[in-house]
Amino acid sequence: MSQIFQAGSAFDVLVIGSGIAGLSSAVAAAEAGASVAVLERSSPEEFGGNTRWTESYLRMKNEHEVSDDFEELLVSNAGNNIDPNVIEATSAAYENWPDYVKAHGMPDPELVSTLSSCAGPTLQWLKTFGIRFDALPTYFVTAAAPRIMPVGGGLAMIETLQAHARKRGVSLFFHTTVTSLSRRDSEGWLNVGVATGDKAGESLMLRARSVVIASGGFEGNPEMMTQYIGGTARYIRPVARGGYYNKGEGIRLALALGAAPAGDFSSFHAEPLDPRSAAPEALVMNFPYGILVNKNGRRFTDEAPGPVDVNYDHISRAIKDEPDGIAWVVFDQRIHDVPNWKKSIRTDQPSIQADDIASLAQACGISVEGLQRTMDEYNAACSDGEFAPLRPDGLATRGISPVKSNWARRIDQGSYMAYPIIAGICFTYGGIKTNNCAQVVDADGRIVPGLYAAGEATGLYYQVYTGATSVLRGAVFGKIAGQHAAAQLC
Repeated sequence: MSQIFQAGSAFDVLVIGSGIAGLSSAVAAAEAGASVAVLERSSPEEFGGNTRWTESYLRMKNEHEVSDDFEELLVSNAGNNIDPNVIEATSAAYENWPDYVKAHGMPDPELVSTLSSCAGPTLQWLKTFGIRFDALPTYFVTAAAPRIMPVGGGLAMIETLQAHARKRGVSLFFHTTVTSLSRRDSEGWLNVGVATGDKAGESLMLRARSVVIASGGFEGNPEMMTQYIGGTARYIRPVARGGYYNKGEGIRLALALGAAPAGDFSSFHAEPLDPRSAAPEALVMNFPYGILVNKNGRRFTDEAPGPVDVNYDHISRAIKDEPDGIAWVVFDQRIHDVPNWKKSIRTDQPSIQADDIASLAQACGISVEGLQRTMDEYNAACSDGEFAPLRPDGLATRGISPVKSNWARRIDQGSYMAYPIIAGICFTYGGIKTNNCAQVVDADGRIVPGLYAAGEATGLYYQVYTGATSVLRGAVFGKIAGQHAAAQLC
């Protein structure tokens, strides 16, 4: 049950959000002896943010080691056209970086190195609460990176952590939203205004020695989505209910205090979502073996540049720029040559089926003429060659644009099938700048005393998501934030 607020209550550490980042912070701080409260806008039945609804893939070879490409990919996705002077400055010790470099929005090497080196120890810490990890089957038919995950997914992790938080005396407040946040006053307190369901329309003030912002991104806020993503945000929806609770207040309140922004505010992590389904993560991942067309029946992207786990993000995101922000994957009976292809379909809705292309187009509500012309052009561009469904096979189209780089076979063996796909949003990329202790850094490169951030509220990613790193980021820096905040009390 949710506890009841008392105005003026004071805590050593106040955590905003109860996903993997927030609960890791709360438990770590409580273990260190701090008095801790967690503020969560959702109900007790739906706590947990995005973590609750995901398998929580972790980009690790085993419980101790991250993937071999872990740091390389995070650094290579650090943004566009970075000033060489900034890059050179980061080769020095952090304390010697110029202030503007400390405040730069890129994921600096210190942050990436900390995430990589602390991943294994953080999993060992989580295991002490009874959370188990294993290399369980994923929904990817082809994959370029190893993944392990918690047994029971994200839900098992947050339920376990919440139970341990309660045992440690952490106060949990649900139906509660933070409305204001101050810097530390002369007595060392941060003042936090909250609105709670227990006191409708009433603003209450709390005090804390430290605050951890772990309230996620802004994918549940259409105003911020339109501001940062643009007009096509109208076509995007969260992949699961947890995203609707992420309204971006934590980010806005930190920026209002002078926090430096970080990450790519113009982009987001996308997944290919069946818009007909109400199920969480109703994904359609089989498009590398078919073609993607828009409502005009035209192809618009390379469906198969490589393994799907590397490429689904930017391919899904491209769909938002098509008419009405929707596409369809079209395939035929040859799909059955792909072993276990149905595991790539997570939607609970059936495929749209027809005996011929014209009927399929009509059933989908797309241009009959456009789809027939596209299919004729595509089939003519396919050539003979070895089809190898479980690895990139180089079986590419010839003479059409965009090219299909792998698994390009004629689609002419009816009956035909299609699924509609939109760009579902997992989380936004833009957020708060932090250092490797999860302390919030202001626009002048200085630490904001007592203010921490972890998880999706922080900026890390640019361009393309480095798969299976988000939950890991939340756990690692959530733990660091809680421990560091508690240590400052000594």
